[in-house]
Amino acid sequence: MVLISVSVYTIITIPYDEAVILWRAGEQHWLDVPRNAYPTWFSIVLQKRLPETIIADTSKPAVGSVKVIVPAGEQLRVLKSELSFRFEYDDFPSEINVFYRVHYSVSPPQITLTWVKPDGSQIELRKMAPSSDGSYYLMTDPRIVSEGLNRIQTATGERPDYELTAPVVLFGVEDASILKQETLQVMKGNYRLVIEGLLFDPHSDFDAKLVVYGKVYGWAGTDHLRRDIGIALLWGTPVALAFGVVAAISITLIQMTIGALSAWYSRVLDAAIQRINEVAIVLPLLPVLIMVQTLYKLNIWLILLIVIALFSLGPGVKFYRAQFLQLKELPYVEAAKAYGVGNFRIVFFHLMPRVLPSAIPPIVFAVPDFVFLEAVLAILGLGDPLTPTWGKVIEDAFYGGALFKGYYYWILEPSLLLVVTTMGFVSLGLALDKVFNPRLREV
Repeated sequence: MVLISVSVYTIITIPYDEAVILWRAGEQHWLDVPRNAYPTWFSIVLQKRLPETIIADTSKPAVGSVKVIVPAGEQLRVLKSELSFRFEYDDFPSEINVFYRVHYSVSPPQITLTWVKPDGSQIELRKMAPSSDGSYYLMTDPRIVSEGLNRIQTATGERPDYELTAPVVLFGVEDASILKQETLQVMKGNYRLVIEGLLFDPHSDFDAKLVVYGKVYGWAGTDHLRRDIGIALLWGTPVALAFGVVAAISITLIQMTIGALSAWYSRVLDAAIQRINEVAIVLPLLPVLIMVQTLYKLNIWLILLIVIALFSLGPGVKFYRAQFLQLKELPYVEAAKAYGVGNFRIVFFHLMPRVLPSAIPPIVFAVPDFVFLEAVLAILGLGDPLTPTWGKVIEDAFYGGALFKGYYYWILEPSLLLVVTTMGFVSLGLALDKVFNPRLREV
């Protein structure tokens, strides 16, 4: 019931087309989202307040965002913007980026970016004359690290043994006694990004958006492309249930129909069906399915049709044939023949309804098999390239180096959902087996 509820909620709140667009949009769509961020609840597990993403934009009036342009002549204007925020977390941010938008008619503006820490110390980040919109990735600026090394050597008189990065320089405590310790400390308080510049014509303008990326995001975290894994986990639920339930019901009904026709008509038809079925039993169906998907790259629903076609013959045909061979000898069947009832009506309206109840538990037990089959194909890189599924998340985690980099949530979350789905259907199947199987009924 939980899985069904999640499926209904997902279909209503996140339409399929929107989910596909979000999942296939790439990193450009998720620029404001941290890369490889842990789920938000991870802070509770670690008992440590991990940083969340902070965004400040001069083009959007908000608390902490100030932008002033003062005329300094007929054409010249002076720009001063300030983006301030409060940082009260126990760890350093993962990245810091500045995205800027520039407009001018004659000459590009001259801009200076300065970082101001809570203790009042300043770090000049960059001077630039941007001719078009762009971005400034502080993580890749070696001048920030060099500035940090100079500050530490000045404060402690020696070169630090630990790795120095831009977040450590911009958010670290600069006290000499603390800098000599192996554990670095975050300086908490109000930070400011001061933007000063000259605009050389009346139509010039400059806006900047500061993104301080956190280390946690959402309830499921993010992947190496900054995508919210929760989208794939949510949409993987209805896809997995639809794939497994449709495949299990369709294959069971087809096998039952073939078994009934084989048992009822006997002789030539029965012999032909059994020979074909025996060939299908010895065929390696998974390699055949892998070959088909490798050649044609089908979507999830065409994969479902191929699975139904490949698994429609198998041991189940012989099982149902044996049941129908017994049922066709019962007295009520002979009575139906005596009344002139046609073969079609006897098979589909008298025999199959007697077998259907006993087929319900096997259908429920078969659902996890096809859920795992779809996941296996996706993990092997043979799933639907567009649809976000649990198997696709595991595949991305494998190629993204989740195990080697310690991003265990990336693999454990979809894997846990696969296990929960299996346990749910197996438990339901065991309960239904006691209802429909007379030998297992409890007194």
